[in-house]
Amino acid sequence: MIRYFIKPAIVCTIFFILILTHPCIADDDNYNYIDIDNPSSRKIPIAIPVFVNTAGSAADSPVFKQMSDLMIESLEFTRYFNVIDRGAYLVDPVNPAITRDKVKFQNWSTIGADFLVTGGLKLSGNNIKLELRLFDTVKGKRLVGKGYRGTVSDQRQIIHRFCSEIVRHFTGSRGIFNSKIAFVSTGTGNKEIYTCDFDGHRPKQFTNNKSINISPAWSSDGKWLAYTSFLKRKPDIYIKDLKKQEKGAVIAKKGLNISPAWRPGKFVLAATLSFSGAQKIYLLTGTGKVIRKLTRNWGSDLSPTWSPDGQKIAFVSDRSGNPHIYVMDVNTGQTERLTFHGKYNTQPSWSPRGDRITYSSIEKGSGNIYVIGIEDQDPIRLTDKSGNNESPTWSPDGSLIAFSSTREGRSRIFVMTSYGTDQKRLLALPGKQSNPKWSPSFTK
Repeated sequence: MIRYFIKPAIVCTIFFILILTHPCIADDDNYNYIDIDNPSSRKIPIAIPVFVNTAGSAADSPVFKQMSDLMIESLEFTRYFNVIDRGAYLVDPVNPAITRDKVKFQNWSTIGADFLVTGGLKLSGNNIKLELRLFDTVKGKRLVGKGYRGTVSDQRQIIHRFCSEIVRHFTGSRGIFNSKIAFVSTGTGNKEIYTCDFDGHRPKQFTNNKSINISPAWSSDGKWLAYTSFLKRKPDIYIKDLKKQEKGAVIAKKGLNISPAWRPGKFVLAATLSFSGAQKIYLLTGTGKVIRKLTRNWGSDLSPTWSPDGQKIAFVSDRSGNPHIYVMDVNTGQTERLTFHGKYNTQPSWSPRGDRITYSSIEKGSGNIYVIGIEDQDPIRLTDKSGNNESPTWSPDGSLIAFSSTREGRSRIFVMTSYGTDQKRLLALPGKQSNPKWSPSFTK
């Protein structure tokens, strides 16, 4: 548990070589199969057969199954879909006819699949050409069609691109497939910052300074990562260019320099500094220059998180005696207390839709994750009797929350829906993993 109420005394750029071979083909109907505001909404039943070889020969390469299995894994990760078991299929899974519009929809609707994804793959050496289609088996029509070219090493990017098209069709949003998660891991014996894909794959060490590194924060354009490091034996804020993997700036004023948070759409961040004595939140440029002090009340203020429009911050303050969440308009300075339930509420994270804030609350010695509405201010507990849970962070589409938990013993990163359902571990590395921070969706 990270507590800073101390009284005064990479992501590498992903290069795509995918070529769209034909435009998206979609139905004219306005589909709304997923009610993203309904926590009990039924998962969409969908079938995804193994992709077939459009060259006409048998699929003798593991790539065919790997790519179709990856699509299943990726769609299930969203918690939106229920993929029908392939053992229930009524058709030949390697029949090339199912890759195009010659689909016998009754064969799929009969087994309970309201939707069907087909894939026709042509493999030539290390090069692949893939045609993917989404069908509505009940209405008997194609909804989306896309074609891609690339290499075998591009298969994750290709599949995730089409998954984005599927999720956009059902929700209006491209989802989480172009996002990453930064987190802290002690696998090397030190607290270093790592990054991984949204689903926990391809973890990569970002810092390697053999010190304590915490509180990673992504800029809203995904180009910069700020974090707190004890490299010089006190907490300072480091800002790095993710593309160049170079140090952009260091905020190393006297005292504490902690909890950076980037302002949406700007090369500006809020952070807690104590060079004037008390821990207060300041507005700074991305190069580390102080613009102005944001909080002025007595007590300690820290852990800022921005509203999506960049006009307000939520933060933690002990001005009422115990740590609670407050909301401030950065233009007028008007501040209101948000949480009244509990005695130790910290680590707020503002939802991308702007309507809710998730936070950690310590109760009887252990932490749980809550969400609270900005308007109704009625807190809802998302975790219960499952170890110590802290550091919640929203996915860029607001559908999921990542957090750390000790429910399996060592601290690990878990992911759940924004309503607390389907809680599953993201990844397990040597050491402990904590302090996750979800990135924005990277444009490609």
